[in-house]
Amino acid sequence: MENDVRPARRVDRTYDQITPITGTRGTQSPGFENSTNNGMSATIDRATVERLVREALSKHLGGSAPTSAKPNPLVVNISARHCHLTPEHVEVLFGKGKTLTPTKDLYQTGYFAAEETVTVFGPRRRMIPNVRVLGPCRGDTQVELAFTDTISLGIDAPVRISGDIKGTPGCVLVGPAGVIELQQGVIRAMRHVHMSPADMAHHGVKNGEKMALRIESPGCTTVLEDLAVRGGDDKIRLEVHLDTDEGNAVNLEQATKVELLKLTTQGSCGCKH
Repeated sequence: MENDVRPARRVDRTYDQITPITGTRGTQSPGFENSTNNGMSATIDRATVERLVREALSKHLGGSAPTSAKPNPLVVNISARHCHLTPEHVEVLFGKGKTLTPTKDLYQTGYFAAEETVTVFGPRRRMIPNVRVLGPCRGDTQVELAFTDTISLGIDAPVRISGDIKGTPGCVLVGPAGVIELQQGVIRAMRHVHMSPADMAHHGVKNGEKMALRIESPGCTTVLEDLAVRGGDDKIRLEVHLDTDEGNAVNLEQATKVELLKLTTQGSCGCKH
């Protein structure tokens, strides 16, 4: 099945904000779809517009919108090292009564990069400063690092889906107001694709299944398998997350095309490239 593609993205490492590579007309930066001049109210975001269109199609056709409809545009982003904190840990690290301060919206609606950062210490007494906190807060504190980060810190972190932290190693987090010693919570995030129900229907996959991602870039066109499908509600935008090691390995910044591939058999994308 042919997939819609969108140019690859690069990371503005000051804010972990994804910006479009120049040279392609009509490309918009993720998170700024509301900045239009077509007369539409700026208070209506893209997710709302998509939901209204699907509802209108469903009513018009007397049922569900056809699964062959054009899918959401595919965006591939690099997820730099970051952490998620519980409300209690926010207060320990940044002060009593403190809450996270949103500074940049992420591509997924309702999520943001916070102004707050922490320093991560590993057992080798090495540290990584200025690790961005993402919001909103979660039920468990979690640190997501790339493989090279874990080698530097001396942490044997497993590859896990975000939120699956049972039995993972810990670390020490240091903030301006305090210190947290985590007994678990450090992972290397499994590469994954966020999908709405409509996206999953279009691509013929279910939550928890695996896909592959093909990236065309100068000198290192690559197919990445074991791309986990993370299904959500209608607000979810079609987006692949790779870590910095993976993004650098496939030269994502210079990529000219990206596409999702459905696995035909376990461990095989079935592509003819």
